Amino acid sequence: MKVILTEKVTKLGNIGDTVEVKTGFARNYLLPMGKAMRWSRENVALFEAKKAELQARQDAARKAAEANVDAVKNAKLYMIRQAGDTGQLYGSVSTRDIARMLKDVANVVVESAQVMLGAPIKSVGVFDTQIALHPDVIVPVKIYVAQTQDEIDALVAGKVLTFGTKKVEEDNIDAEKVEKVESESADAAPEQQPAEAE
Repeated sequence: MKVILTEKVTKLGNIGDTVEVKTGFARNYLLPMGKAMRWSRENVALFEAKKAELQARQDAARKAAEANVDAVKNAKLYMIRQAGDTGQLYGSVSTRDIARMLKDVANVVVESAQVMLGAPIKSVGVFDTQIALHPDVIVPVKIYVAQTQDEIDALVAGKVLTFGTKKVEEDNIDAEKVEKVESESADAAPEQQPAEAE
C-alpha cells in the first residue's frame, strides 16, 4: 500500500515521504496512529496544504522529547525478579515492563514500541538498551535486573554476580578426593594380590 508519511517514522522515512508498506502495517498502525495517510492525488494536495502545520507539530514533539532526555538518562531502572540458581529469571523483563518502570520512576510516558530492547531479558545482570523518545531523540539506558536490592547495589558498583560456582567448585573438590582415594586403593590392590597367591 502506498502512503504519505505525516511524521518521521524510524526505518521508514521522513515527513512527506511517499512510501510503499505492507497493507496490514498501514491499516493496523500507520493510519490509525495518524502517522500516515493513504496516497491519492487528493491526499497529496491535502498534505501540501497541511505540511507547515504537520512540520510544526513534529518540531514540538521533538522538543518535548528532548526535554525528557535527562529524566530518562538519570532514571534508576532497577528490576527485582525471582530467578533460579543459575541466574535465569522465572519470567522475563519485556519492553512493556521497562515502559511501565519509566513512567513510575522518571514520570516519562513511553509506549512499549519505543523501548528498543530486541529480545526480552531472561537472566540476572546489566543490560544496555535504548529508548526512542522521538525518531530523532534516542536515549541509551542501562537496566539492572537482580533478585535482591543488595545484588542490584553490587551490579551498580560494577561487580559481577556469579551463580552456581560455589557448588561447582565443591563438586570438583569431591571428585578430586574420590579420584585420589580410588588411585590409592588401585595402587594398594596389586601389592596384596601376590601375597594371597603365596
